[in-house]
Amino acid sequence: MYDVNELLELALKETENLNDGEVFLVKELFKGYEWNRIPRKDRLLLGTLFLNHVNRQAGKMQPIEKTTSGQQKYKMQLEK
Repeated sequence: MYDVNELLELALKETENLNDGEVFLVKELFKGYEWNRIPRKDRLLLGTLFLNHVNRQAGKMQPIEKTTSGQQKYKMQLEK
């Protein structure tokens, strides 16, 4: 299994496949069975690391509202 930093890199690479304006959750960047195999503590840490990365980078992704289950939603905003 991957460590959390490798999972973060995989998630960030997968965002390259998203379209402008697309709304997504971090878990949607992984296949269902892959996400389910990640231990819960690592999924929580991955979510925190992903949000920190988005907040540090200007532009491409914006955090928007959270779901009712507390998962952070993001929106792709590609440069024009």
